[in-house]
Amino acid sequence: MIGFTSYDGTALVCHERGEGPALVCLPGGPGRSSGYLGDLGGLSARRRLLLLDNRGTGESAVPRDPDTYAMDRMVADVEALRVRLGFERMDLLGHSAAGGLALLYAARYPGRIGHLVLVTPSVHPAGIEITDEQWCARIESRAGESWYESRLVDLKAWEAGDESRRLRAQPFFYSPWNETAEAHATRFAERSAEAAKRFHTGMPAPERTRAGLAKVTAPVLVIAGEQDPGPSPAHAAELAGIFPRGTSVVLPGAHYPWVTAPEAFAEAVEGFLGG
Repeated sequence: MIGFTSYDGTALVCHERGEGPALVCLPGGPGRSSGYLGDLGGLSARRRLLLLDNRGTGESAVPRDPDTYAMDRMVADVEALRVRLGFERMDLLGHSAAGGLALLYAARYPGRIGHLVLVTPSVHPAGIEITDEQWCARIESRAGESWYESRLVDLKAWEAGDESRRLRAQPFFYSPWNETAEAHATRFAERSAEAAKRFHTGMPAPERTRAGLAKVTAPVLVIAGEQDPGPSPAHAAELAGIFPRGTSVVLPGAHYPWVTAPEAFAEAVEGFLGG
């Protein structure tokens, strides 16, 4: 475990797993600790995973100022971690909402990126929108599955603001929805409501972010889950196209491909990092 202090005095913690070249990993949620990333489908057998507990989650301290939960403010935490690790450049992975955080970091510090891996990332910071029609079409593509009708009610309730239905809505974000997926969703359901509420506030203009991302000369991989409602493979390809050396890949699964397709996930990421 690596402890360090961020720019505002908040004590943060980064967990180490595995051996090999380092890969700094940012958890999404938003507001979830890094525990749900696990060993990223066995990637820790070939990489030293450095898993950051974002402020207010896991073993990292709650900040004095709740406004610092904003994604753009948390970029400074990622930079503080890089300095603490002593890396000139770092390989960086961000999942889901933290894919957006990784985008903002890369836009602000393009020269600090060795490789960038964006796993089923938020695309909104780059000005890519997932329309209601696109979202609904992806949701309806699961209509043939046995749980669909009962869990659709939960998904709609959660989208309307009922946080208590969030866990029940999770089948739409795993593929297949089986015992492994349910165990992962249940074990790592907890998140910080305060961090989640403030994460997307004060976001920079997409044009500014895209201009910064165009300066990222490092290789970038955007991973889409075949059944993920968002981002879709098309959104992932659009995001990859912003980068001079961006590429995208579609893996089996949905929003958590390392859980339900661990070998394919680890092979894709390791092949990219080692290429």
